[in-house]
This record gives sequence, structure tokens and C-alpha cells, in this order.
Amino acid sequence: MIDLKCFSTISSARLYNTLIGVLLVVSLNSCVTNRKYTYLQKDDVNPGTAMLPKDAVVRSYEVGPFEYLLQTNDIVSIRFESITTVEYDFLKNYGSNSIGGNAIVGGNSLLIGELVDQEGFIAFPFIGKVKVSGLNIFQVQDTLQAITSRYLQSPIVKARLLNYRITILGEVNREGTITFTNNRVTLLEAIGLAGGLTDLADKRNLKLIRQVEGKTDVVYLDLLDEQFITSPYYYVRQNDILIAGALRQRPYRKYFGQNLSLIISSLSLLLLSISILNSN
Repeated sequence: MIDLKCFSTISSARLYNTLIGVLLVVSLNSCVTNRKYTYLQKDDVNPGTAMLPKDAVVRSYEVGPFEYLLQTNDIVSIRFESITTVEYDFLKNYGSNSIGGNAIVGGNSLLIGELVDQEGFIAFPFIGKVKVSGLNIFQVQDTLQAITSRYLQSPIVKARLLNYRITILGEVNREGTITFTNNRVTLLEAIGLAGGLTDLADKRNLKLIRQVEGKTDVVYLDLLDEQFITSPYYYVRQNDILIAGALRQRPYRKYFGQNLSLIISSLSLLLLSISILNSN
């Protein structure tokens, strides 16, 4: 005949050990170490304060040149300025009001821009179409300045790219599309504008989707390695999509962790019931 008290005592001990084991496994699997969290590491994660030199350059890197060339469907703000007061003076005011162009709302300001057509041209009054695709923003300014100098006295052309944007998704604090006023932005700056990656983001395998000359490239980036500074993907480009995947700790933190209190309460109630049964 089975001794129920003995059986209950053994079951209680096993449940208690199981509970401790579950808590230990969850704790270990939900931890994210600094080596999975700190950006741009170079043997400097938790080395001890005495090992880090102070007020000195530790390392230097040569960052490759970056130059964005305009492409179709870009939106460019163009302004002409000069001292001309004759029949071509409408050019010097072009771009400073609502003549032509596409409005882009950014913050509290309304910017006026010109859309680069499918053949890479922008059309202007009187001047006609000007080829801008394949040029950087400074070359666009020089090209337009050379053309308008035939009509305006001492012209100055100011050009700005308005729709330089990327999209960041996944384990970031603010998912969405970011539009920049500057076309020289590093990937780390872009992540900072998105509120940074979460603690559970897999910084060793950030996915970058980039459109290049009619094709789409998929690249995985390691933001934990300091050598990323020299990567050709250090700067973001127009229409980049960044996807931050999650570490395997995410299910424990997001799902199991939320229900852990319920699990502990249920097991505690079961252990209490077994204890009461033993006492009887």
C-alpha cells in the first residue's frame, strides 16, 4: 500500500526543486550581457577603470568618403539669388514661394521642392530642363549657377535635398521613417534619432535593405565591432531600411516574464496544499 504522506513529501520536494530550477533557467536566459549590448567594442567591455586610458586618443580610423548622388524621385529645394532687376528677376524669386514644386511638411515649416523626373531632369521656367541625376548637391548648385549666370547678375544657387529618409523597424524605441535635413548621416546617428535600439536588440545582426541601381541588396551589420566605423555601410543612404532583430532573450522577457508571477503563485499554492496534506 502506498504511503500518501511519504509520496506527498517526495512530490513537495520535487516541486520545490523544479521551481528553483525554473527560476534559475529563466534568470540566466533573460540576462543580456554587456558584450551583447555595448556598441563598437574593442576589448573595452568591463575591463576595469584602471585599464582605460584617459584624455588620450586610443585609436584612429580612416573613414571612407561619402557622396550622395541625386536619383529619380528625389525632391530638391532650389533657390536663386542675385542683384538682377530686369526681365529675368523671376528666377531669383523661384523657390522662395509656392511657384511649382511639391510641398513637404517637416516639423512646423512647409518646404518647397522640385521632383526629379524619371529621366533625371528638373524643369525650370525659361531655362528648361536641367539634368541633375548622378550629381551631388554641390554639383547641382554649380550647374545651375553656370546656366543662370547667362541671365542673372552674380547669381547664387542654393540647393538642398528634402526627402533624404530612411525607415527603422524592429527592436528600436521609436519605429518609423526619419527624414534628414543633412545627407551625410551615419547609421549610428540614425539609430539615435529613432530613440536607440532596445536592450533586447541583436546588435550583431542588424539587417540593412538598400536599393542600388535598380536592385535591392540585403546586408547584415555588426554594430558591436568597432571596425564598423570603416564599413562602406557606415553612412545611410536614401530609402535605406534598417531592421533590428531580437535576441533569444526576448520571449523570456516579453512573454514568460510577464506570466512568471502567475506561475510562481500557482506552484506556491500547490506546495501549500501538499504541506497541509502532509500535516494531516
